[in-house]
Formats: sequence, structure tokens, C-alpha cells
Amino acid sequence: MNIPTIETERLILRGYTPADFDSFAAMWADPDVVHFIGGRVFSREQSWQRFLSRAGGWAHLGFGFFAVIEKESGHIVGEAGFHEARRIIDPPLEGTLEAGWALMPSAQGWGYATEAMQAAIDWAGRTFPGRRMTCLINVDNLASMRVAGRLGFKEFARTTYAEDKVVLFER
Repeated sequence: MNIPTIETERLILRGYTPADFDSFAAMWADPDVVHFIGGRVFSREQSWQRFLSRAGGWAHLGFGFFAVIEKESGHIVGEAGFHEARRIIDPPLEGTLEAGWALMPSAQGWGYATEAMQAAIDWAGRTFPGRRMTCLINVDNLASMRVAGRLGFKEFARTTYAEDKVVLFER
């Protein structure tokens, strides 16, 4: 599996390694991180399954989520990238590059989500030219909706997913 490493001005995006798991688990156990992503923290066991799915996306689909490392500190501050969740949702998102991002609370508000996702979008545009990109955002997550707008995503539907009201975006 060939996961690219992408550098931006302040960040490094790369594939996860086993040594990243503790940081990954800590992020998904933080109530502030999951507030708009299902609202429930992940146990260490649940985080391990999610962590393994990150490698599976790259292996089976040729795309996935990048670990986002802050250059200055060398710490993982979040993740950004794409998946195909095969969600039971109408309208369907299957077959799209579904974008997603999550940052530790200490890394929020610095423009890292936009910077990381712009780099991921640029990579995906070269690697999968013409492929539709989508994202799903909780209707109350105004910060992520602003990020989506800065990245060129436009709203195309409002619906419900897993009992949450969500906005679907595409670019």
C-alpha cells in the first residue's frame, strides 16, 4: 500500500503507523472531538477497530485518512482525508470520495482543518480526476460547515443520518 506523504506550510499528512495508536485513541476518546461525530466517545477497543479501518481504506480503495502532524511540535493533531462509509442515507454518498476531518481541541481554530483538507483534495484531484467529493456535517457544526465552504464544497441536501440532522455537501 502506497500512502503518500504530503507537506504543507505547517503540517505533514501521512499514513498512520502502529506507534500512532495511543494518540489516535486519545483523540477519539475526547468528548469535544466526537461532539458532532455521533456524540459518543470511542473506547480503546472501538478506536482500535476504527484505526485498522484507516489502513483498510488505503489497501482496498486507494485512498483514506491521513494522520495530521503539526510540524512545529511533531505531534499528531488530528486526521483528514477520505473514506467510503457505505452509509445508509438518502441521498446516497456511495461511490464518492467522502471527505472528513477531525482535530484535537488544542489544534482547532488555527486553520489546520482547511490546510490539511486542501492538501488532501489537491492530491485526490490528481489521483482521481473528475471523481465527485462529498462530505456530511452535523447541522449544528458551524465550524466544519465554514471549513467545507472554504474548500469549495456546496450544500446539496439536508437529511438525517443515525438520528442526527446533517447537511450534505459536494464539490
